Amino acid sequence: MPRKSMEAMAQLMGESASAAKLLVQITARMGDHNAFVASNQALSDLTGLSLATIKRSIKILHDRKWINILRLGPTGTVRVIVVNDQVAWFGPREGLRHSLFSAAILVSEAEQDAAEMLGNGRLHELPAIYRGEMQLPTGDGLPPPSQPSFLGLEPELPARHVDPEQLDIEDLTHG
Repeated sequence: MPRKSMEAMAQLMGESASAAKLLVQITARMGDHNAFVASNQALSDLTGLSLATIKRSIKILHDRKWINILRLGPTGTVRVIVVNDQVAWFGPREGLRHSLFSAAILVSEAEQDAAEMLGNGRLHELPAIYRGEMQLPTGDGLPPPSQPSFLGLEPELPARHVDPEQLDIEDLTHG
């Protein structure tokens, strides 16, 4: 760690131990992303600091150039805390500027709707077809049982009436 950074961190600790604690917690969780998304409540839960202290600490970190704050949405209630100021901004047209980067996201259980979390049940599985693969539906469909296709109007699926011994993937992917 560069001496300049160590001395600056020592100054921050002397000015606000809470801001230094928050910065250490953020940098420990942001990984290689250099960005962190969390609500004040989630940061409070993480650090044990009060909401008022979190707000003051974020202001200190921002004012002292330790972090940059990017706001999401029209009201700006969700923010991205960027520790590395090398954020790439680009604008495709009409002067609109956007930034695209990965971020670690911290969510507090206290902020979630408990009934929704418990009642959500199992989510649907999303089918994944990778390059070179073909769809081969198997298993039961959704209830009620699906009706067989009308004769002559069957879907053209690769597995239909094909002997696996005679299956030529090249014919299926290019034909």
